[in-house]
Amino acid sequence: MAVHPQLPNAITIVRILCAPIFLWMLLVDGGTGGGLRWAAAILFIVAIATDGVDGYIARRYEIVSDLGKLLDPIADKALTGVAFVGLSILGELPWWVTVVVLIREIGITVYRFMVVSDHVLAAAWMGKLKTVAQAVALSIALLPFASLSDAAVWQSTVWWAGTVTMTIAVVLTIASGIDYVVSEVRGARAKRNRR
Repeated sequence: MAVHPQLPNAITIVRILCAPIFLWMLLVDGGTGGGLRWAAAILFIVAIATDGVDGYIARRYEIVSDLGKLLDPIADKALTGVAFVGLSILGELPWWVTVVVLIREIGITVYRFMVVSDHVLAAAWMGKLKTVAQAVALSIALLPFASLSDAAVWQSTVWWAGTVTMTIAVVLTIASGIDYVVSEVRGARAKRNRR
């Protein structure tokens, strides 16, 4: 079966375009846990899940491109970034968490563009693990499960699940940022030594 070589990139671009729509729905709901909140959460989950789809198609049909390697992590960061900001605006996530995550994400993205003429900084294994952890933590935070029941046990369980997964996501975010920096410094040294 022939697959258009730009299909993975098109899927990635759609994911980027979903970010502002998702944020709008999240903020318009205003933390009430209504229909728009559920729709926003589902849109986020579907969009972040397609991360595996575009990558699979690109690898399966050998149409991996430098543009795709550059756009894919940007799509992830756009979706997760607006989710962190939206949850903080609604007062559901401390701003320090969002700031720490955004500093790492924006820093790595800016660096990717700075070195793109030399090499494409593709997502490393720890960066991919970080994205999965963020996706799980944000999905739990976005889905208004607590509004479904007044039971204190249920609300406590949802709170603990959200807290544990968000802590893991933040730790991996910091660790993967350090991993990128260390890898790039080592790569630069090795390049200088080869000259």
